[in-house]
Amino acid sequence: MAPLSTARFERILITGGSGFVGRYMLDALARDYPSARRVALARAGEAAPDPGWSAAAFDLLNPAEVDAAIREARPDLVVHLAAQSSAARSFVAAEETWRVNFIGSFNLASALARHAAEAVLVFASTADVYGASLSEGAAHEDMAPRPLNAYARSKAAAETMLADVLPQSARLVVARPFSHIGPGQDKRFALASFVAQIVEIESGRAEPRLLVGDLSVQRDFLDVRDVVDAYSRLIAVAPGLPSRNVFDVASGTTRSLASIVEKMRALARREFDIVVDPARMRPADIPIARCAAAKLRETTGWSPRRTIEETLVDLLDYWRAASERTR
Repeated sequence: MAPLSTARFERILITGGSGFVGRYMLDALARDYPSARRVALARAGEAAPDPGWSAAAFDLLNPAEVDAAIREARPDLVVHLAAQSSAARSFVAAEETWRVNFIGSFNLASALARHAAEAVLVFASTADVYGASLSEGAAHEDMAPRPLNAYARSKAAAETMLADVLPQSARLVVARPFSHIGPGQDKRFALASFVAQIVEIESGRAEPRLLVGDLSVQRDFLDVRDVVDAYSRLIAVAPGLPSRNVFDVASGTTRSLASIVEKMRALARREFDIVVDPARMRPADIPIARCAAAKLRETTGWSPRRTIEETLVDLLDYWRAASERTR
């Protein structure tokens, strides 16, 4: 894909660059801003998650380290992806979820307010912030957030905090992506866990029984590469946006988990039974999550490029290759 027609950024900082979305975001930013100084948050003693990036070792939960790193980097673009990103984990690790998602984000915003007051900050939030409001119909950015779990509540609180703490001279772009999947996603997430099981079944390492939770729920699934393309397009137009912005990121098509599992069954190399596992039944779930993402499309011209079938093939191939490496 050709580089976007982008704004000029000279000093870019990314958090969460080693994560599922982050690895794709590193490539996109390097492609779009080849001459910028690009710095990625890394743990102490670790290299940058990509050879095209420099490493900045600081802990988002340590305010002094964050302040020093931002004072040194003085970024004009920050892409903040670092998070405890599993809603399921938040049910058993609420304190960790709030500490990472809220306090880490507060420390970053506070340092930016002092040392990079005109920066663009792109914050990866979640469509889960809508929560119970999704029972009223398709999501839109003016819909009231009514989050249902610690993960979503921590993200919603971080959104509000960022809008308050960042100076008005900064540009805040809050992205609320719906469910995204693709190569590289780990087994904490439903579809990746299904695919990982299918690959084990194909290899003969597991009985032909796919353990699932509630397959009646309906979600808007996006390929992670399309999500990153949406973020890239928002970054490109960010300097011309108002000081505070929220954008939903969604395909506009809602599918049940049951229909996705049937597509997986058609792509699998062995037959299997579907078994509901009570341990996979998540509390306080949202039956249907719908969104058209009209604001994103109108503002950036974005639309998803990959079909769900293409994404599932790539996800299966990713896990098959991982399985081969462990044999």
